[in-house]
Amino acid sequence: MRTLTAVWLMAGALGGCVTVQPWERGIHAGPCMAVVPDPEEAKLEQHLFAYREGSAGGYGDTGGGCGCN
Repeated sequence: MRTLTAVWLMAGALGGCVTVQPWERGIHAGPCMAVVPDPEEAKLEQHLFAYREGSAGGYGDTGGGCGCN
């Protein structure tokens, strides 16, 4: 029973490995698949985080919590 389960798990794991052709990559490279969908929004969030925390050099920004970078 264990070996049968192991075989099914291995078959399922190996069945998920697919080679994507170069001309198919554009289909899978949509904006929803990006690590950071909106870079400007991410930069704003990082700036606000550094401002709130009052940390210097947290994300490459300098300055204190006063917002005067």
